[in-house]
This record gives sequence, structure tokens and C-alpha cells, in this order.
Amino acid sequence: MYRFLLRPRWLAFHLLVLLLIPAFVFLGRWQFGRYEERSAASERANGNIAAAAVPLSELDRPGASVPEAVKFRTVTATGHYDPAHELVVRRRPQNGRPGFYVLTPLVTADGTAVIVNRGWVTMGPTADTPPEVPPPTAGEVTVTGRLHPAENEDNAGITDRAGLPPRQVLLIDTPKLAQAMPYKLFGGYVELTGQRPAAAAEPEPVPEPDLGGGGGLNLAYAVQWWLFIGIAIGGWFTLIRREAKDLDAERRAAPATDGVPAGDTVP
Repeated sequence: MYRFLLRPRWLAFHLLVLLLIPAFVFLGRWQFGRYEERSAASERANGNIAAAAVPLSELDRPGASVPEAVKFRTVTATGHYDPAHELVVRRRPQNGRPGFYVLTPLVTADGTAVIVNRGWVTMGPTADTPPEVPPPTAGEVTVTGRLHPAENEDNAGITDRAGLPPRQVLLIDTPKLAQAMPYKLFGGYVELTGQRPAAAAEPEPVPEPDLGGGGGLNLAYAVQWWLFIGIAIGGWFTLIRREAKDLDAERRAAPATDGVPAGDTVP
């Protein structure tokens, strides 16, 4: 009755289903792995944001690299701003508006410095036009902010290029920025959230990071791929059953030969 399953087209169909099942298993496991990674990263980031502030020197040092494990930790640093080496970062939209981040080195008492992202300013008539930037506070200040690792093309998703107008950059790449500074730079940079004494005028603050749903979309995709396994298997058996019924109906409709009925029925 089911000898049709050995026909070439059915063998090809069996092979297709047998290939799809492990593929769906793999894709589901991959998406579930992404869900676990993003959930862990989201939990770590939320914990870092909620943690009490610590001195910058506890988590970073000049010439070092800031690990992802301490990204968004709140740190404090005291020193004086160096407006002579201030930079702006292109292609940094905020609230749907094009603009720049303002990077000002904060020189500490031992002569080293940390890059402080003081906030966001709107773009001028063109991207090459120097934006209007409120001057930093003069004298000694204590800044509080979120610690970030240095940016690069991989983690920022931005391709760096040469030939920009003076004092403009595309990435907050502190090792590269250090090459043009007269002092050693800390490995990461600080995204300003507070300052004492407060500035008379300051750039628009950078919003708190949007950590998303912690990978919830990846979990939904994982479940979807695994549901496809059931759909593939269910469709496979449904088509087999339908083909068997169609063949049985054809045999029943065929004329009897020598008084012998034209085939068995399907249970």
C-alpha cells in the first residue's frame, strides 16, 4: 500500500524533511544561545548602572582596555577640562536629530587625562560646519558618568575614515586619540551624568542606554524554529496519508479484473 514512498520524488521529499529537521534544531539552538548571551549582558549592564559610583582609577588606568564586564559602571574623576584639545564626534543622532558628541579631556592631578563625553549638540548647516559647543567649566571639577570601553569599527558599527575637518572624529577611539594628546589617556571614556560645580551651560545629556528586551526577540525566534520542526513532520505525514488515500480511491474506481476487487481500503 505504501510502496509509493520508495518512488524517486518521495525519496527526495524524505531527504528534504530529514535535512530540514536538524537545520531547524540548529537555528533554534543558535537563537536560544543569542537569547542567553543578550539576557546575561542585559542583566550585567543593569547591575552596572545600578551600582554605586567608584573612582575611575579602580576600573581603568592610562593605556589600559576597559572590559565589557564593567561597561556602564558609574565612576567619578576630579581634574580640570582642557578645551584646547576638545573634539566632536560626527554621526551621533539623538532624539531623531543629527548632531555631535562633545569630547573634552579632563586632566587629573597626576597629569593623566580621561576623555569625557560632555553630551550632545545639534549639527550646523552641514556636517563639516563646526557646531556651537558650550564651553566647559573652568577650574577644578568632579565629574560623574558611565564608563565605556574605547570605540572601534567593530563595536561601534561605524567605519572610520581620514580627511575630516579639524577637531572632528568618527569614533571615540581613545588609543588613537591619545596619539594627538600631550598626556596619557585612560583606556575608556566617561559619559557625563553629573558634575560639581555644575556648568553654566552644557550640551544636552546623553540618554541612559536602552538595553532592549534582553534578547526576548531571540527567544521568540528560537521557539519559532522549533515549531517549524513539528510543522515539517506533521506536513510530511499529512502528505503521505493524503497520497495513500488518493491511490486507494483510484484503485477502488478502477474496473475489477476477473472478479477480483481493485485493492484494499485504507484503515
